[in-house]
Amino acid sequence: MFLTILIALLLIVSIFLFLNRDKFAYVGSVDYVEVDCNKKSEILSEVYRSDIKIRRENNLIKYAKEDHRNQELVISILETCGMPTLNEVTQEQMNAIWLGLQHNAENKYRLKYFPLIEKAVKNGDLSKQQYALMKDRMLMDEGKAQIFGSQIKNGKLYDLDSPETVNERRQEMGLEPIEDYLKRFGISFDTD
Repeated sequence: MFLTILIALLLIVSIFLFLNRDKFAYVGSVDYVEVDCNKKSEILSEVYRSDIKIRRENNLIKYAKEDHRNQELVISILETCGMPTLNEVTQEQMNAIWLGLQHNAENKYRLKYFPLIEKAVKNGDLSKQQYALMKDRMLMDEGKAQIFGSQIKNGKLYDLDSPETVNERRQEMGLEPIEDYLKRFGISFDTD
């Protein structure tokens, strides 16, 4: 009896996976790809356009491979060419680096490249807002409370450190008050 149920379950799962095979994508490990540093501007422009397209269409499963490719390109540029500055690339292209790490990367890559993000923020090549969002994402991925209140998980504000002073921290980073931010997600903010 148990064996029959197990075989039936395996059969049902197999049929489901077969019928939905185009919706799943194994993207594998992150590999460095060959990049021409003289073409980093063009590569980063394509990464930016691709990331925006993926987020607009809101079908992350369909675009998993493209997201993964963007991550590989960003990491390969950082490894091969180093972190560019606004003297070398446009703001959109700098933003592509941030997007590639914020949206696509595993936390180990965010942690590895975060010092480059911090330096870019100090140099004015990336914004304080981008710093705050990535910092909160890394803390959340580590199971720690966030600082700036930018991360939402399962329809709720993720754990927040010192909620009574969050708006002071947000203001320092050029972020709107948390109450206004959370309204967009239908979440109310209460420090109690």
